Amino acid sequence: MPPPRPAGLRAAVPSTVPGRLAQTVAGRARDLAGQAQHAVGAALRERVAGPDAAERGPAIWGTPGERWFTPDDPIWRVQEDASMYAGGVAALLLQMLHPLAMAGVAGHSGYRSDPWGRLQRTADYLAITTFGTAQAGEATIARVRDIHSRVRGKDHRGRPYRADDPDLLRWVHVAECYSFLAAHRAYGRDQLSPEDADRYVVQSGSVSQRLGTHGLPQSVAELTAQLDAFRPDLEVTPAAIEAARFLLVEPPLAVPLRPGYWFIAAGGVAVLPPWARRMLRLPDRAPLPRLAAGAGQLATRTVRWGIAGLREDRTAGHRAVNS
Repeated sequence: MPPPRPAGLRAAVPSTVPGRLAQTVAGRARDLAGQAQHAVGAALRERVAGPDAAERGPAIWGTPGERWFTPDDPIWRVQEDASMYAGGVAALLLQMLHPLAMAGVAGHSGYRSDPWGRLQRTADYLAITTFGTAQAGEATIARVRDIHSRVRGKDHRGRPYRADDPDLLRWVHVAECYSFLAAHRAYGRDQLSPEDADRYVVQSGSVSQRLGTHGLPQSVAELTAQLDAFRPDLEVTPAAIEAARFLLVEPPLAVPLRPGYWFIAAGGVAVLPPWARRMLRLPDRAPLPRLAAGAGQLATRTVRWGIAGLREDRTAGHRAVNS
């Protein structure tokens, strides 16, 4: 008969071994979760900012030099937040209601032939003019103004348009500013005070003004008033219906990826003004807008979680550029 095991050892087995096993399993689970988080963030970054975003990002964020804005500014807080994904969808939908703006997009942007390239160029512009150096911002705006100077055409009714028209640029700015702010109000991590919301409008306008527009709103109240003042100029053109369908129903994504995108898009639709949803023939009866907002909230939280997995990349890039 084997000798009895000491009481102290018998007590140690059930308490120590399972405890160590639990720690090992928990550590492995954290590692797997971290890897999944980084993979989601990297996939989002590549899709929105391009395949070389991991290399270009540190240059935008980490290059030393004077900047137009700081991390404490409302524009930095809004445009760094994951709510920009839904805000971007809302901005595109709202902007396409202006027939001349839509004609320019349909005729010159290549949104069908190169949708992700167009998105990446837009994301690059926003990142550089918000987070980059003033020198980089000025160079980027100069390139955009040069492109705008060559974009000319006529809409479906034969009305002429040009991309550097100050009033058309003002419409694009107002629609974009309204959409970004509305999405941040609905889904943003840190809510802006009324004073900071007004500052956001001013700061956003300071960038657009450099593109050659004028008379931009200086407060949320003025932003809303200008948006309403544009309504007589808006209409749903065949090109707008086609673009909205492309954006919402048939996005250029593999079928397995579409449900996640649709949640983001639903969040964008939810923050549109009700009259804009009706013009675009989008669902506007209760409880559909509320359900769409819930989908947008879930999608934004998922995007935020994925982006958080890239924070170390950004910090490392910042150190590398400044070392």
